[in-house]
Amino acid sequence: MSTPETRLSELGITLPEPMKAVANYVPFVISGNQLFVSGQVSATAEGRISGRLGETMDLPAGQNAARQCGINLIAQCKAALGELSRVKRVVKLGGFVNSHPLFTDIPQVINGCSDLMVEVFGEKGRHARSAVACPTLPLGVAVEIDGIFEIEV
Repeated sequence: MSTPETRLSELGITLPEPMKAVANYVPFVISGNQLFVSGQVSATAEGRISGRLGETMDLPAGQNAARQCGINLIAQCKAALGELSRVKRVVKLGGFVNSHPLFTDIPQVINGCSDLMVEVFGEKGRHARSAVACPTLPLGVAVEIDGIFEIEV
């Protein structure tokens, strides 16, 4: 069985440097056998993926933004755990989408992240989830997603 790091390589994904907190919080907390990762925004080393779904961005662009949030979540997991094989289960994702009031494909946007978790972690990547629309998000980004992971201690 291949490791999550191997799967990332097969997908052509290089994890970025984990994002630093932009306010008074920490990027992640380990409590018992759970890893809580603070909201990761749709940003790359080149800059933020900004926009508003249904207004300046279409569904595929939103899914790409959510996928980038997933990559950033995994980068935080790697920073917290050292090895991604310590992730026993992706427990829950909370997705927030900067969207026009008439845009209703919020769950499909967050699938960009959910699909990535399954691609990287296999069956352990299947998770509970919430997906909500917001009139704006921090730094003007299109998507923000936080995560809860069960880990080996």
